[in-house]
Amino acid sequence: MTLNEIPVGKSGVITAVGGEGTLRLRLLDMGLIPKTKVTVQKIAPLGDPIEILIRGYELTLRIADAKMIDVESEEEYTKEHVTQGTIGHTEAKEGRAL
Repeated sequence: MTLNEIPVGKSGVITAVGGEGTLRLRLLDMGLIPKTKVTVQKIAPLGDPIEILIRGYELTLRIADAKMIDVESEEEYTKEHVTQGTIGHTEAKEGRAL
């Protein structure tokens, strides 16, 4: 799933950042890096842009840019990594998984 597909109020974890060259670097510089939690805050009335909460600040992205960012739902990400043993059950329960 990509970032633009997350409904308002829901969270996800970035799994990959696409794009090439300066666009990809710009997205990474804004803090959109893998294993980072993002929450969709608002979507503009006409659907573009969207506002997300990431690393404690609000960021507005165009839909075209959001489509280049792959995410997993927060629940799927936590379940997958507890199963793989990359995070512990206690961390997952306390929200320290990310």
